[in-house]
Amino acid sequence: MRLSRYFLPTLKEAPSDAQIVSHQLMLRAGMIKQEAAGIYAWLPLGLRVLNRIEQIVREEQERAGAVELLMPTLQLADLWRESGRYDAYGPEMLRITDRHERELLYGPTNEEMITDIFRGFVKSYKALPLNLFHIQWKFRDERRPRFGVMRGREFLMKDAYSFDIDEASARRAYNRMFVAYLNTFARMGLKAVPMRADTGPIGGDLSHEFIVLADTGESQVFCDKALVEMPAPGPDVDWNDLQAIVDGRTSLYAATEEMHDAAQFESQTAEGDRLTARGIEVGHIFYFGTKYSAPMKAKVAGPDGVDTEVHMGSYGVGVSRLLGAIIEASHDDAGIIWPDAVAPFDVVVINLRASDPSVCEACEAAVEALEKAGKSVLYDDTDERPGGKFATADLIGIPWQLVIGPKGVADGVVELKRRATGEKSTVALAAALEAIG
Repeated sequence: MRLSRYFLPTLKEAPSDAQIVSHQLMLRAGMIKQEAAGIYAWLPLGLRVLNRIEQIVREEQERAGAVELLMPTLQLADLWRESGRYDAYGPEMLRITDRHERELLYGPTNEEMITDIFRGFVKSYKALPLNLFHIQWKFRDERRPRFGVMRGREFLMKDAYSFDIDEASARRAYNRMFVAYLNTFARMGLKAVPMRADTGPIGGDLSHEFIVLADTGESQVFCDKALVEMPAPGPDVDWNDLQAIVDGRTSLYAATEEMHDAAQFESQTAEGDRLTARGIEVGHIFYFGTKYSAPMKAKVAGPDGVDTEVHMGSYGVGVSRLLGAIIEASHDDAGIIWPDAVAPFDVVVINLRASDPSVCEACEAAVEALEKAGKSVLYDDTDERPGGKFATADLIGIPWQLVIGPKGVADGVVELKRRATGEKSTVALAAALEAIG
């Protein structure tokens, strides 16, 4: 992709109302544009990252056995009346009446709708266990939307819903999502710690939030340091027996501010292992039994032929929120530092003299070689000053910078920079390609 033909409206300074680093950098890097309070247009660079995050989430959900569908953003109010949540949910729900006087709502979550879909088609325990997920835009009318995509009103979310014949099976489904989340966030270069959490308006008696530690986190969290150092389980686990993995993490103290018990923290965790930090919630999982299946009569015939209310859980990942969380956890004074797996491009090729045919020829050859190797490339072919090009490349955070100028062409070398470390080397193009991988 040639930068001269791309749409990248970068800013030298962030607007004064952007309070946190991720909001400032997303605006400066031309990733988003605010259209209304808490509502953003996703510009090309931001959309590329959003798509890469979404794909990782999708792959890990499918690896854990979940099946993708897509539900509409508008839902019938009557479904929520069946569950008893329509009046209880609060002013965050955007309620709508259409031209036929039907009461609708812009979905903040989908427990009712997925339960309605399930009860319409699944009649026997033989179809269980079942986990259905989708990745869809949601709306919650926050009283004070702030911090950019970290607390917006419209947001992209992955929500999954499990259906099982009994509590034991449902808890196994919960464990699958617990492990899938650990793997998901690790692939994005994040250390996410599962913490006991309040179930809130979703309901139920078992819930964990997945928290990314960051100095600018929205809330205080308390945990054993060992949880931060634990590697992700990885894909090669026995998906039918995950209890030991879950127990290994939940046996150590970890709680959000709302659930924190200072006395328990001190008694359960050695003083040198106690970690108090700021954190950002990026995922939330719930087991809530028959909270929705009972009032909505979602039943299946059991092995004995008797109709049984299914046990359910729900599992959310803030896909758009993750962009902000990654930036909060990975940036420096010059801009964003994207982990390789979610970066909008793998490499930026910087042409230091776009008026020089030999330099342009060398850049074109480098771009072609990189693309043949399967890399996504942003080619800065603009006539901007070198200093401006370097500043833009650092700001947008692409993992590798390959710099080509007249002197390098004459000497048969390029400059290669790794954005995360700042390390630079002057090497032949072939060596640069090998280093990029």
